[in-house]
Amino acid sequence: MAQEKMVVGGGCFWCVEAAFNQIEGVINAVSGYAGGNASDANYKAVCTGETQHVEVVEITFDNQVINFTQLLTLFFTVHDASQVNRQGNDIGTQYRTVIFYQSSEQQQIAEQMINEINQQQLFGQDIVTQLEPACEFFVAEDYHQNYYLNNPNQGYCMAVIAPKFQKFKEQHQALLKQ
Repeated sequence: MAQEKMVVGGGCFWCVEAAFNQIEGVINAVSGYAGGNASDANYKAVCTGETQHVEVVEITFDNQVINFTQLLTLFFTVHDASQVNRQGNDIGTQYRTVIFYQSSEQQQIAEQMINEINQQQLFGQDIVTQLEPACEFFVAEDYHQNYYLNNPNQGYCMAVIAPKFQKFKEQHQALLKQ
């Protein structure tokens, strides 16, 4: 097994984490925070927008089962990468679309994919996903981990995550864990 990591932000981390934890080859997807200017991160502080941290998911994967390019393709289908600092009703810098690349290879792959998607205008407008070098990752509080799985009847989960998650599973059924 050859483990690799990717760290991405695409709105609320509950949605992104729920999707990636279902993918074959993903060992673990953990909700957390990255990219801020404070020396620590927690939900209350990040929600103020003052720390500049982003809600992210750190994805550990077996690149012999699924590669970075495939995961990046999934990332661009699980959120709207054309929205600046928001996903639906979630608004603020903590919801920005971002890839914290872990290597120059990841950076090049991400740049190339963004350029191709923009040239093809797959979203009807350009992607605004930011590319930033890897930085410190802060694991989110325990209650954020596997949030959708543990709280499927919670209002936000039913109204926002469930429809996105269902569409994601239908689109990528061949990649789901058995």
